[in-house]
Amino acid sequence: MLFVEESALRYQLGDADAMAAQLGHLLSAGALPSVSLGVIPMATRRRSMWPQETFHVYDDTLVSVELLLAQVNITQPSEIALYLAAFEELRSMAVYGAEARALIVRAIGALT
Repeated sequence: MLFVEESALRYQLGDADAMAAQLGHLLSAGALPSVSLGVIPMATRRRSMWPQETFHVYDDTLVSVELLLAQVNITQPSEIALYLAAFEELRSMAVYGAEARALIVRAIGALT
């Protein structure tokens, strides 16, 4: 499962062609049966939290956090529980399927 903030779709790091290719790749990856791609809409009103840093939940024994200077691997159950709760909260704000694809397509359209 992967989810991103809609604002990240619109943050232009490269030229329009490069961004369109990246967003197109998200559309392709999101169509794979083994991928669940969600987008947290910018208009979400029920925000109880904002992401603090990039983190990856692998299972209930490992969370990886990306910091400026290092990647930190979290293995303490009590700390993993905090990241699992944050993941669930953020996941619940995302839209999936056709709604997520529509947000990506609109981000592509905004490039021109």
